Amino acid sequence: MALMIHDTLSGEKRAFKPRDPSRVTLYVCGPTVYNYAHIGNARPVVVFDVLFRLLRRLYGDEAVIYARNITDVDDKINGKAADEGVDISVITDRFTAVYEADMAALGALSPTIQPRATKHIDQMLDQIGRLVQAGCAYAAEGHVLFDTTSFPDYGKLSKRSLDDMVAGARVEVAPYKKNAADFVLWKPSKPGEPVWGSPWGPGRPGWHIECSAMIEAVLGLPIDIHGGGHDLTFPHHENEIAQGRCATHGGEYARYWMHNGFLTMDAEKMSKSLGNVLLVHELVEKWPGEVIRWALLSGHYRAPLNWTDELLEQAKASLDRLYGVIQDAERLALPKFSLMNVEDLIAKIGFEEAVGDDLNTPKAMSELFTLTNGVRSELLKGGKADLQSVSDQVQALKACAGVLGFLQADAKAWFTSGASDDLKSKIEGLLVERTAARAGKDWAAADRIRDELNALGVEVLDGKDGASWRFKG
Repeated sequence: MALMIHDTLSGEKRAFKPRDPSRVTLYVCGPTVYNYAHIGNARPVVVFDVLFRLLRRLYGDEAVIYARNITDVDDKINGKAADEGVDISVITDRFTAVYEADMAALGALSPTIQPRATKHIDQMLDQIGRLVQAGCAYAAEGHVLFDTTSFPDYGKLSKRSLDDMVAGARVEVAPYKKNAADFVLWKPSKPGEPVWGSPWGPGRPGWHIECSAMIEAVLGLPIDIHGGGHDLTFPHHENEIAQGRCATHGGEYARYWMHNGFLTMDAEKMSKSLGNVLLVHELVEKWPGEVIRWALLSGHYRAPLNWTDELLEQAKASLDRLYGVIQDAERLALPKFSLMNVEDLIAKIGFEEAVGDDLNTPKAMSELFTLTNGVRSELLKGGKADLQSVSDQVQALKACAGVLGFLQADAKAWFTSGASDDLKSKIEGLLVERTAARAGKDWAAADRIRDELNALGVEVLDGKDGASWRFKG
């Protein structure tokens, strides 16, 4: 199976070739933990979780090293800590835990490494020192700034000239800057803010140096893939490349750059500053995590995705269809699947080609229904169904869906998860009464119970092990 990646730096789709197939490295910019994550923040997590799963399938679980950082020192964190009168760690620990739980609810695997900025201050100071020594950074009034004119390739990632970048960015005007586009590597802390000692005076790191230092510390340079949202291309990733390459005297920083598109509401970018946010923490209370995940992957990752209630309803209907086929199949006495047959089935459909083509998840998701249709066709044969074929196709469906992070729940549990314990008890009690009525040929009672179950939106499934149930779609 080949993997093609659209590389932002080259602007082309390129065949993925890791520097070392036994140690494939992936870094994705993680959250600044001062508040709840909104659904737009979750898009890169889910997108690059698919990439992580795919790389593990291609190279083996132990060969893929995925780092996603935690930014735990920042102006917004400092402000929230000051408002609450607590240390910044109280804020960052709280919202790191919430973030991890919310992303796990969306089916995201934990990264291999999750470095925190405050644990890598020494590495940042070391990298800043090398930049100063190389003549690519300079100290001024307690600050250390990167000299953008020292890096001829500055702007290549975002395809902008230096003048365009200055005009298009919110550049701080400061008399100590040599050039308008120069950016901060180290700055003095304000009263009450966290502070660390440095050769240039007490202070704290700038945002951009954090990722460069953490990447070098936990993965080593160059890395294979660097990912993040489209909004990070400039200035964050542009600055990362400049720092990383200059600190290591040139060479490569990341072999491939991947950026996901914005998530919008009514065609407007979702952001906390605009106030048009939907929090993951609240969405997972209303919708199964897989439904939210399906919605996030329903468009190609590089394209904008407009978030609507209809998108979630369509996602739920699609997953109901997949889980419904699995539940119907598993009511039969299926033999053990044949791994050889499963791999042959996967090879015959277009799933691997789709997901390997720059993570074309919409096409890959459509291929899941190719397998679903095969299972359904066999089930419609009733007693003449080829149960070995059913077993193999169900396993192929689960294997492909697993690469995308779907069909991770038990099929029966999927259809009953919306019921409270009291409702489940009531339904189970009615099923017991129905079984007894049918055994006693009390058809009037059986019909009455059927009507009660219908009123609850319950579909009864009679199988070899007795009756089970699920909510109607």
